[in-house]
Amino acid sequence: MMDLSHKIAALERLGAYLNGQGTAAERDGLQAVKEQAYRHNGWFTPEFTDLAIRGISGQFLQKDALNAWLAGYPGFGQPSAPKKVGIVAAGNIPLVGFHDWMTGYLSGHDIRLKLSSKDNILLPHLLAKLEEWYPGGSSTTVQDILKDCDAYIATGSNNSARYFNYYFSKYPHIIRRNRTSAAVLTGEETPAELEALADDVMLYFGLGCRNVTKVFVPEGYDFNPLLAALKKYARLADHHKYKNNYDYNLALYLLNLSPYQTNDSVLLHESESLFSPLSVLHYGFYQERAMLEAELKQHPDLQCLVGKGNVPFGQAQQPALNDYADGVDTVAFLQSL
Repeated sequence: MMDLSHKIAALERLGAYLNGQGTAAERDGLQAVKEQAYRHNGWFTPEFTDLAIRGISGQFLQKDALNAWLAGYPGFGQPSAPKKVGIVAAGNIPLVGFHDWMTGYLSGHDIRLKLSSKDNILLPHLLAKLEEWYPGGSSTTVQDILKDCDAYIATGSNNSARYFNYYFSKYPHIIRRNRTSAAVLTGEETPAELEALADDVMLYFGLGCRNVTKVFVPEGYDFNPLLAALKKYARLADHHKYKNNYDYNLALYLLNLSPYQTNDSVLLHESESLFSPLSVLHYGFYQERAMLEAELKQHPDLQCLVGKGNVPFGQAQQPALNDYADGVDTVAFLQSL
């Protein structure tokens, strides 16, 4: 059994591997796996898979960052009696379940991992590399069905969360449901800030819970600079899956005579809902910014709030180690078992 310091060293080595610092054969192998993941799931484009990998290697797999993060949890990784922890991973963006797995790996518990069918290639490859380097050291088993675990961490939709609550209610658990992110604009944003906001909206096609799906703007807001900034991702309209969604939503607005704005790659539509369909960015107007932000920070569906004084523009898709999904501390949860 590897102790915590050895596991951190193993993760640091994994980060170097993801950064292309392995052998030529390893680099070729990683590239082949990324291509396989794209063939399996057309949303996992090389651009966005590489982005996810850079985020993980740069934010999560650095020795100093890991030690600083875990310093706030004395005794973590040394359970007196390791438990079997089931983790149900999501599959909306590449390696979205990595943080949950990594936290479980470091915790010293025995991890049972159920992967989404949408993202079942990348993480198993990384687990195989760890097993190759440190035989028997990962304490992780990938399973199609999770049962007989002592605790569960499950991420899914609102619908699947109801099933998770039913099946896992008698066990210690973290159950996550649909979340999304929003931005509050003042109308005084610079072109550079709006271009950074375009990252928050469009990276991963907008499929992540940290993607901004609604912007709140003051009355009389001029949308032209925002539409111009969103053209940074005009290339997404060449992706057939995304284009199908754009065409479908545009047809709905036309048929229903619903007002909309577009730059030919993303649609702006006024709506009360925080959640927007793929290829659509919702907007709403506000009068009192401070009151609005206070309300949004209490909203049960909000993951991130982007804007001045909140998550900086362009940073929504760059979570740190302690940016826990749904705001629930997974380290503390695993340490409490």
